[in-house]
Formats: sequence, structure tokens, C-alpha cells
Amino acid sequence: MLFRRKIRSLRRIPRPWLAGKHPLSSVAAADEAEELVLDSGVLDPKSCSREILGLSNLDLGRYLSCRSNSSVVAEKGVLKQKEMVSCPRWSEQDPRLARLEACHALAKEGRLKQMRKILRQMLDDEGTSSSLLCELLCTNFKYWDSNSIVWDMLANVYARLEMIHDALFVLSKMANLDMQASISTYDSLLFSLRHTDIAWDLYEEIKSSGVSYSEYTFNILIDGLCKQGRLQHAISFFQMKRGNKEFNPCMVPFNSLMSGVCNAGFVEIARSLLSLSFKYGFLPNKYSYTALIHGLCLAGDVDKALELTEYMQTDGIELDVVIYNILINGYRLLGLMSEIWKLIKMMIQHGLQPDLVTYTILITGLCEGGNVDEGLKMRKEMLSKGFKLNIVTYSVLVNALCRKGYINEVEGLLEEMKEIGLDMDLVAYSILINGYCRLGEIEKALQVCQTMCSKRIMANSFTHGGILSSLCKNGLLPEANWYLENLAATGQTLHIILYNIVIDGYAKIGDVEGAVTLYEQIIRSNITPSVVTYNSLIYGFCKIGELKMAKSFLRKIELHELVPTVVTYTILINGFCGAGDTDSIRELLDEMIEKSIMPNRITYSVIIKALCKQGRAQEALDILKNMEIMGIGADEITYNTLIQGFHELRNLNMAFYLHDKMLQHSLMPTPITYNLLINALCLNREVDRAERFLLSLLERGVRLRKFAYTTIIKAQCARAMPDRAIILFDKMLESGYEVSIKDFSAIINRLCKRHYVNEAKIFFKLMLNIGILPDQELCLVICSAIHKQNDHKSLAAFQAMVVKSCLIALGIYE
Repeated sequence: MLFRRKIRSLRRIPRPWLAGKHPLSSVAAADEAEELVLDSGVLDPKSCSREILGLSNLDLGRYLSCRSNSSVVAEKGVLKQKEMVSCPRWSEQDPRLARLEACHALAKEGRLKQMRKILRQMLDDEGTSSSLLCELLCTNFKYWDSNSIVWDMLANVYARLEMIHDALFVLSKMANLDMQASISTYDSLLFSLRHTDIAWDLYEEIKSSGVSYSEYTFNILIDGLCKQGRLQHAISFFQMKRGNKEFNPCMVPFNSLMSGVCNAGFVEIARSLLSLSFKYGFLPNKYSYTALIHGLCLAGDVDKALELTEYMQTDGIELDVVIYNILINGYRLLGLMSEIWKLIKMMIQHGLQPDLVTYTILITGLCEGGNVDEGLKMRKEMLSKGFKLNIVTYSVLVNALCRKGYINEVEGLLEEMKEIGLDMDLVAYSILINGYCRLGEIEKALQVCQTMCSKRIMANSFTHGGILSSLCKNGLLPEANWYLENLAATGQTLHIILYNIVIDGYAKIGDVEGAVTLYEQIIRSNITPSVVTYNSLIYGFCKIGELKMAKSFLRKIELHELVPTVVTYTILINGFCGAGDTDSIRELLDEMIEKSIMPNRITYSVIIKALCKQGRAQEALDILKNMEIMGIGADEITYNTLIQGFHELRNLNMAFYLHDKMLQHSLMPTPITYNLLINALCLNREVDRAERFLLSLLERGVRLRKFAYTTIIKAQCARAMPDRAIILFDKMLESGYEVSIKDFSAIINRLCKRHYVNEAKIFFKLMLNIGILPDQELCLVICSAIHKQNDHKSLAAFQAMVVKSCLIALGIYE
């Protein structure tokens, strides 16, 4: 039976989810006008009367018709209505027995609602465990007529309180006693388990038990599959049941499916489902519209979402704050804050006021746009209007402030949260810890982690990973190692991802000994390494030139029945490229293809770079052609590498050929591309062509780096074109580039060497005019050039200009 089998398998359910006794949020009564509805609003009792459940109507007749042992009945008797309050038989001996006897009497009379209340009160008042209650029922009420109904109701109450372990325990005892649970109890348990795989096993148990389904059973399963993200299974199940005509669908499963596919971004499928619902004669309700509007906003089509709200209002469904918040969030996702303010204005005109969710979305949008100060102002506005900020709002602000580096403001918000008694959750703590790590405040991050653990909020792998990554990035590898050891010592399960972070940290600084030590510790702990583990180790050995050891770890991957990836081979190929070992590169490429691991763009880019470094640019170009044949597009970096390779070979034609090829493949050359081409022209003494090329780029609106200008200016000075150098320098200043003494020194030195002293002085004066003070070396260069011309008058004038500019005269000449 399922219930014997699944008590142990419940370890699959996250423990924190099972620990709480949260009331079932959308469960209304079944028998006597009670209905079970989904908390998300997918099941609407008003629009779907067929979902009303008889709590035990299907089985009550069978239970009440069961014949009991007459002697036992005569001995025990059945309480009449007037005896139900005091229950003197067991009231002094054990109040729980008195309550259970009252439950049996109520079950006998079919008063199931009152019986449920008594059982619920027992659990609330005494916290009685399922094992003890089952023992009391077995010992004292085994042969009572209505005993099976009480057992069933007890399982039902546990299921509705989401006390899953207890509900399954009761059902396992019922199975041992050959009692059959009602479909109402199964449905309640299905609802509580709908987020887990066990729900499907429970459905199989219902089928094998022979209990008739309620129509609600299938709706729960469809909704659960959607909430688990198993949309294909949900749609297939819906189609199968619809084809078998096992149930007559109402709008509920359509809404569940539409919500699921919309959340996954498949809005077109949602529209198809809506069309199908029309064929059944159903009209979209508020939930249907909400799901579609949400899906359209997630897909970035807010305009269509707005159109849908018009149809919604035409159908007599008024827009509420929830719909407006969905639309506002849609514009936030698109970064259109101006449209958000229009929506809020429209919202207020319709008599609706922004709520906490609205303001939180606004703050999120402002912070994402970098307007953290505006986000903080919005927070003050919220407080002035009487809103109490929740942990989500504070988390958004803390995250934004951490990204900006505003640590004082972060701690101010934390103090504010403490004053209002707002407890942080796991997400908030994780944001704060990762924020501190990003700011390099490792000590504070560790303190927050300690505080979180003291409140029994266990950090997850994401939180631990953030701390370990920060420690490694700051070179604190011993501390990262200690952190791992501390986690293991406290009994926490360590995922291989956490070990990989530290191993990678060791590898990046070339400490392969530390990386291997941690790797060996993983093996001893029976933790299976991942391919990422080996990739880091291979990288570490390649970094220090130990290519033989790096290759040996490639073989160890296969020993652990893992498959190396293209990243693995690319790391190794890069290592052999650095060593210029082309034979090993070819061997690794052949091995990749043999194992059906196709090289990617990065792999080929690494090889192209290595060949260009060796002056084998033509071979590198052949690799590019092979990439095109295989349908692997090169990126700008690859083209820049090739252009640089041909530039170093002084092959200008090929360099410009590659530039043109980039444009043909719709790749925009980068500033580095233009720097390479301009530098190549200047080195080839084609300064005029370089200048024309630069001017043509400026006419096309291409934004160049300062290097492109200074390269040509220096070449013009070196090639006796001082006038054109001055003109181009003016253009550079007009374009808003910042210049330094280094730029002026390079130009003035070249001019003085070629005896263009007057032009050198022009640049010197320009330097003084824009507020850059010359150093002693630069003044010496100009004075030496003037002195060589035996122009003592000009030398004196230059020295006077330096003195006038509040500089110390060099006085190095007699």
C-alpha cells in the first residue's frame, strides 16, 4: 500500500515545508455546503458547483450500514445528543477518550462537521501526535460502528492542517485495519501534496483502491503538476481524461493550465486553451484574464495586456489593484518607468489606491534603473502614508544599496528593520550576506551568517557559495578552506559546488597543491567530483605549465564515469597553445571530434590566437574558414586577433580584408579593431591613409578611442607634418577626450627631435592653457632643442614663460 511505503519516502519533501502547521489556505467545508478550493483562486466555488465535495457522502451509507457486534454495542452503547457535552464515561480518566467518544456519537448521527471541529480542537489544544491518537482508537473503539468514519475524519483533519506525516501515518494504520479512506480525505491529502511527486503516487493509490473520484481530484492533480512546472504532464493528463470522458471539465482546470503555461512564457498555448474553453461553453472569469495578462507582461507584450483589460471590462469584470500591479510590473520589466506613472494615475482615477505591492514594484524599478536615492525617497513616502514595509521591500533596497556600495545606508535600514521588529528571512539574509561579500566586508558577512544560524534559519548553498566566492576573490584561501571545514564539522551536507569554488580559487592563483589537497579530501569523503572540479584542476596545472599533469586529470574524468566537456578540452588546448605544442593541439582536437564533443567558437579562437602569436596568421585564417564551413560564427575578438596577426606581419591588405569580412557578417568592428588598423597604417608609413581612414570613421559617427588620434598625431610629428598634427590634436580636444602630460610629452619629444621647435612650443603653450603643468624632463627637452639652434633670445623668452606660469626655472644653462 502507498501509506506503508510513503512514510519513509517523505524525506523527499523539504523539511521546513512540513514542519509548520499552516492552515489550508483555501479549503472550505465539504459536507453541509463546504467546498475545497485552490488557494490561488483557480477553483471558484461559485462558478463551478460540480466541485462541491460531500465529505463522506460517497461512503457514509456503507459505514452506517455496517453491522457491529451486538454485545459490544450493548456494552459500550452510543451517546445520545444530550450526553455529548459531558461524556462522563472517560472525562475523569482521560479527556481525549471523552472527545473521541463524542466523535463516534457524532459520526453515528452523520454530524460530520461537528466531529471535524472536535478533532481539530483536540489537535489545537493538546497537540496530540498521530501515533498516540491511533493507539487510543485501536485500544478503545476498535469495534464501534462508526469507528472507520472517525479514523477517516482524523486523517482528513491532519491533511487539511498540512500535517502530512501524521495524515499518512493514520492512513497506514487504516490500511492495516482494512479500512478505506474516503475520496474527500484523499482529495485533502492530494491538495496538501500537490507540490510534490508523492501526489502522483497517491493518485495511483486512489485508482487501485476502487474509490470513486470526485471531479475535484483531477483538478487538484492538474493544478499541482502546473505548480511543479510539469506542464507537458499536466496538458497530457488533461487531454487523456478529456478524451476518456472521465470527467466533465469546468473552467478550473483551464485556468490552472493557462496560469502554468503563462508563467512559463507560453502565452500562445494559453490562448489556445482559452479557445478550447469556449467550445465547452465556458466564459473567461477574472482569474482567466489575470493569468493571460500576467503571461503577456512576462513576455514583454504589455500593450496586448492592456488591450485584454478592455475586453475584461467589456465582460463586466472590473480592474482591481492586482491587475494594475501586474501591468505596472510588466512596464518595470521593460524599464519603462514613465509608463508606470501613467498607469498609477489611471489607477487612482478609477478609485484605486496603490498598495504595498505597487510601491515595492516602483522601488524595484527605480533601484534597477540606478535611482537608489529615488527608491529611498519612495520608501519615505510609503512610511508617511502609513504603510508598513515588508521584508521584500527592504530586501530590494538592501540589494540596491549594496550594489552601489552604500554600506552606511544599508546598516541604517537594518537598524530600522530591527526597531520595527521585522524578522529577516532566508532570501533577505542571503542578499545581505552576498552584498557584504561584494563590498569586501567578509567579517560582516560571516557575522550575519552566524546570526542567521542562531535563529535556526539555515543558509543554503547560494549563501555559502557567495561567502566562499568572496573569500577566494580576495585571496583568502585558508579562510575559505576553514569555512568549508566548519560547515562539515557542524553536520551540514556540502554540495560539490562549494568545493568547486575553493578548488577554482586555488587553481586561479596557481596553488595546485592546495587544489589537489582539497580534491583528495573530496574523494576520501565519498563525494563525487563533477566535471567542473576537473576543469579547475586542469586549468591550475596549465597555468603553471605542468601540461602532463593537466592531461592526466583529463583521463581521471573518465575513471569517474564523467564526460569531459568542450570547456575541458578548450582549457587544455589553451595550455598547449601557450607552449606552442601544435601536435598535442591536433591530437586533442581529433579526440574531441572522436567523442562527438564539437569544438566551439572559444576553442577555435584559442587556437587562432596561438597560431597568430607564432606568426602563422595564414594557418589561423584557414581555421576561420573551417569555422564558417561548420557553421560556427567567429566574434569580434577572433577577428581582432587575426587582424593583429596580419598587422604584425605588416600585411595591410589582409588586415583590411578581415575588417571588410567583419562588416559582411554583420559584426561591428570594435575600437580595438580600428586602433589595430590605424596603427598598422602608421607603422607602414601610410600616415595620409590613416588620417583619411580616421576622418571617414568620424563622418560615419564611429566613436574612437584616444589611441587612434594620438597614434596618427605622433606619426605626423615623426613624418614632418606638424601643422596637420596640431589640427588633429584640436579635433581630439573638441571631441572631449582627456589628455595628459604623457600625450604632450610624446608629441613634443618627436617635434624637438626633428627640429620643429616652434611647433613644440605651440603644444607647450596649449598644455599650459588647459591647466597641465610640465615636468622637469619636458622643459629640459624644449630648452635643449632651443639651445641647439643658438637662439638665446628664444631660450630666455621660454624660461620667462615658465616662470610666468609659476614654474621653477630650470637654470641648467649658463
